[in-house]
Amino acid sequence: MHYFKFNIGDYHKKAGRLSMLQHGAYTLLIHACYDREKFPTEEEAIDWCWASSPEEIAAVKFVLTKFFTLEDGRYVQARIEQEIAAYQERSETNRAIAIKREAAKSTKRDDNSTNRAEDDTNRERSVQDRTPNHKPITKNQETNNLLERPDGLSDEVWFDFLAFRKAIKAPLTPTALKLIQSQANKAGWTIEQALAEAMARGWRGFKAEWVNKSQSNDQSSMFAGGI
Repeated sequence: MHYFKFNIGDYHKKAGRLSMLQHGAYTLLIHACYDREKFPTEEEAIDWCWASSPEEIAAVKFVLTKFFTLEDGRYVQARIEQEIAAYQERSETNRAIAIKREAAKSTKRDDNSTNRAEDDTNRERSVQDRTPNHKPITKNQETNNLLERPDGLSDEVWFDFLAFRKAIKAPLTPTALKLIQSQANKAGWTIEQALAEAMARGWRGFKAEWVNKSQSNDQSSMFAGGI
């Protein structure tokens, strides 16, 4: 997973009494589980947190026993497990949609090739005869043909964002995509970070001033974790 929601109130209700070292261990463990989309053994948890000193290792072990459940040698947390499962289901759905869309495009290209071949063998037809068979290209079709996934952007986030824009009835256009890329560069963000942040916050686009203002007003929102 490249992004996930973080409820500050829930976190501090359940983990507010941790020491600073334990907070760090818990946050690193959460990040690692979401990033790898799996749960660790005790040895893996220590490695994922880069714990080396006896105090750091003790903090990792404490967090594992306090907030995770040992199942078949791995420490599992129900909430993270549910969110990972939901994310994977969305990704599979978006991937299936993308495959179906590409198949439809391929079929249409084949149909167009067949039509051109038929036109070549019937050059004596008049313009009037051909006109009724002409299918005008719609604005949405033109937009889809012009859109390409930007470099450095994963398939999962790209298809998630296209589906998100479609759901809010604002199909992504080349102009809107260029504006988002420009604002991401201005903020010093990658296009992947910008699109992920936009979806997490329910934004249809992205502006550098939005994230700069958000970071200055609420530093606590920079923690990315979950319970």
